[in-house]
Amino acid sequence: MSLLPEIATKRGAFVIAEIGVNYYDVATDLGIGVFDAAVRMIDEARVAGADAVKFQTYKAEKIVSRHSPAYWDRNEEPTATQRELFLKFDKFGESEYRRLAEHCRTSGIIFCSTPFDFESADYLDPLMPLFKISSSDLTNPPFIRHMARKGKPILLSTGAATIGEIDAAVQTILGEGNEQICLLHCVLDYPTAPANANLQMIRHLGQVFPRFLLGYSDHVRPDPAMMTLSTAYLFGAKVIEKHFTLNKSLKGNDHYHAMDPADLATFVRNVELIETVRGGYEKHPLPCESAARLQARRSLVAIRDIEVGEPITEQNVTFKRPGTGISPTFFDQLKGRPARRRISEDTLLGWDDL
Repeated sequence: MSLLPEIATKRGAFVIAEIGVNYYDVATDLGIGVFDAAVRMIDEARVAGADAVKFQTYKAEKIVSRHSPAYWDRNEEPTATQRELFLKFDKFGESEYRRLAEHCRTSGIIFCSTPFDFESADYLDPLMPLFKISSSDLTNPPFIRHMARKGKPILLSTGAATIGEIDAAVQTILGEGNEQICLLHCVLDYPTAPANANLQMIRHLGQVFPRFLLGYSDHVRPDPAMMTLSTAYLFGAKVIEKHFTLNKSLKGNDHYHAMDPADLATFVRNVELIETVRGGYEKHPLPCESAARLQARRSLVAIRDIEVGEPITEQNVTFKRPGTGISPTFFDQLKGRPARRRISEDTLLGWDDL
């Protein structure tokens, strides 16, 4: 996490619960105000273990033209045009985001929001420690340049992008003297079928761009064990971003592929377990194995009474636990040597017996 020092976490992954604009539907579902729903979601994400929450900041007239057909699954989100969809969820402005950021600050969770225009990027700047660039803006150099100049870490989502397009965006950021880049593997398909997740692309990004931190922005429906996110983490994603809701059964927008608090808590536990079991790299006996090395391994043991002068052979010696006597690794060297003293049946051989 060295490229993102101000948001580093003691566990291996930096986990972002992307509330996006899901709080609008959550407000209706719970019968509370929209702002109160956003606060409720922040609190639920914090309790479940998220390091940060992320919103989406846009105005419909600034992000999309009137002639913008839907490109998502209409069975999940029936809205016919992008403009119609964005108009549903663009009521918050600078004042609301300042209040949300202050709530995050006092609650102990990091506030972020993806800006989709120059104005929102400017007023969000003092409220958050990083900028997230959406996959949809990866080929928008003027906007990328504007955020890169602010000198904060950049999370660059790479959905639907070629390596050449990603490199061009990276070079735009570097051109502004900003080297704090995290590349997020992403599949720009809502929801993403598990077969289309292609999590090994995280490794490819690491191979092509070894200088930068890696992450994953997920649109796959959560599975009970949160294996998609856990696998992404195992493949090298140190920043994990996933849409977040309080009710996965809500229709439309980003609820149908979002995680809920229970899913988030499961993933956080998975990361903690992975870090616990990951351990060291070099193979060697561990202190906890010291008793087993002695008691579970085998020693040379007399099958029957062995008389003085009788040579050691396969007919009078076998191999049994514990391993506190002569190890079977020395049997070939000792084979044929005479017994110095009488060795009783089922007795471990000692070096002074030969």
